[in-house]
Amino acid sequence: MSIQVGTAYVNAYRENIQLLSQQRGSRLRRTVMNETQVGEYEFFDQIGATSAVKITNRHGDTPLVNTPHSRRRVHCTPYDWADMIDRQDKVRLLADPTSKYVINAVAAFGRTDDEIIITEGLGTAYSDKTGSTATVLPSASKVAVTYAESGSDSSNLTIAKLRRARHLLRSQEAIMEGEMVYAAVTSSQIDSLLRTTEVTSNDYNVVKALVNGEVDTFMGFEFIQTELLPVASSIRRCMFYPESAITFSTCGEIEVDVGPRRDKRNSVQVYVSHDRGAVRMEEVKVIEVSCDETA
Repeated sequence: MSIQVGTAYVNAYRENIQLLSQQRGSRLRRTVMNETQVGEYEFFDQIGATSAVKITNRHGDTPLVNTPHSRRRVHCTPYDWADMIDRQDKVRLLADPTSKYVINAVAAFGRTDDEIIITEGLGTAYSDKTGSTATVLPSASKVAVTYAESGSDSSNLTIAKLRRARHLLRSQEAIMEGEMVYAAVTSSQIDSLLRTTEVTSNDYNVVKALVNGEVDTFMGFEFIQTELLPVASSIRRCMFYPESAITFSTCGEIEVDVGPRRDKRNSVQVYVSHDRGAVRMEEVKVIEVSCDETA
């Protein structure tokens, strides 16, 4: 059984079981393409750009344009979660915590989804016919922590970095018409924008509204706050991308089971299980922006 469940006994705590502060559910799944698959591996085929051939003579041969083909591989990995509730615990509690346990488990899976999307978006993608070719995010798709439009400035998120990320995406035609572009950042990056000396008075007002949660867009990006982005030595790796940049795939339906464990004196077990994975579809569609959170 969970050794922490006793902290909810009514003789010591409030009658309602409160979920601890946490990110509940996924924040990033709605920002990427969602697919389903039936096996451990799934391949998503792609075709590249071609050019029309200028006609320079009459009755000439029909030109054959070789359309480039590529594919990306998604690997679905199983995840599960379980906790137990003693019969005695249920007697001592004014409210049966089972439903809260289910909510807690689903919230955990939501955070796992975001971790998968972030890891695969910034990490290694597997491509080609058998999915055996590893492709890392190139330096051309990264904005260094020291990037500045004039001089060198080791900093958190700045207007200059936002402009650079937007330029890299648009110059590579990475954004389809009408497609939303997202900025996955932490609260530190949003707060940093307020301290940027380049921000004009109009920009300041918009960023202040962004910090206060009144708006969620700035400079063409919809900002998604998540504290799950990777960080090392105070350098946070933020991710800027359109919806078509990443594919998130699930295998089968999520399994939620609540029932007695006969081998555990009929304690109630809450069990959740599901298979899921993700892949970056194109390197030009994901921009990694490094931010120094001590700045």
